[in-house]
Amino acid sequence: MNRSKGAGRATISDVARAANTGKTSVSRYLNGEQNLLSDDLKQRIETAIHSLNYRPSQMARSLKGGQTRLIGLIIADITNPYSVDVMRGVEAACRRQGFTLLVCNTNNEINQEQHYLQLLSSYQVEGIVVNAVGMREEALSMLQQSLLPMVLIDRKIPDFTCDVVGLNNREAATLATHHLIDQGFEAILFLSEPVGTVNTRLERLDAYRATMQAYPDLQARSAEVLLTDSAQLDAVLSDFSRSNRGRRKAVLSANGALTLHIARAMRRLGIRWGSDIGLLGFDELEWAELAGVGITTFKQPTYEMGYAALEQVVKRIQGCQDDPCEQAFSGELIVRGSTSL
Repeated sequence: MNRSKGAGRATISDVARAANTGKTSVSRYLNGEQNLLSDDLKQRIETAIHSLNYRPSQMARSLKGGQTRLIGLIIADITNPYSVDVMRGVEAACRRQGFTLLVCNTNNEINQEQHYLQLLSSYQVEGIVVNAVGMREEALSMLQQSLLPMVLIDRKIPDFTCDVVGLNNREAATLATHHLIDQGFEAILFLSEPVGTVNTRLERLDAYRATMQAYPDLQARSAEVLLTDSAQLDAVLSDFSRSNRGRRKAVLSANGALTLHIARAMRRLGIRWGSDIGLLGFDELEWAELAGVGITTFKQPTYEMGYAALEQVVKRIQGCQDDPCEQAFSGELIVRGSTSL
């Protein structure tokens, strides 16, 4: 009764044929309606299933019941430690809630964004978590039209009504700026990737500026740089260092990826963080405590945010009709040698 090697995956028709019965009886057996079958028929079906190594299609069974138990996660860059921690939180909550997670990495490519949105729709996912800071307008429009239960992580979209989970950016940037001021830094440079309409960058920059305005004797500067342009970053850091000779200087980095580029630029320029220039970066990175004297970071509860995002999606799947909400988490300042007195 065993299928020959290479014959392909056994089907319910194969089981019915081997058990000398119809597909309806096999379906009843698989769906727990065995009380409708005779003992002899149940034994024949069980023997056929084991002999053929038959595994029912969970997708087909879910679709028949109107539920796939699938959740889609769209992220912009799977190599980003922030995204990895978010994904861990979402996946853990999926397991607890009985869902399976489908992860789509767009790599910040617009074609990939649209492709994965269409793919997730074809798989009939029950909800989507979106952690894609670089998502373009075309993809966002597709998301809005999908009507799927959805939660955004980290980024709020103008004119896009949706649940959002993220860091309390104003609170975090205010705390980070005050730390640098309290440590005696007289000139502080806020560095970010192009701000545009990305709310996380805007809120951190606004909070930094508002805090510095209360200290008119201190030098406040901000600049936008591209991660792909090391010459630009070198020039900004060199100019900041040169124009503030004699002052105690510090750089506040808007995210973890940029912090790494700043650290590399400082090494290229022969600048020592902690002694020549202070350095504080958003996002806790594994290498931060190993980088010489260590780099002060602002740690986001990324795992918890991912977990909370999935729980909110499940509430929507279950029919919650409350107005869209924003969950803003507080973070933790981890002080190391790069900002010590």
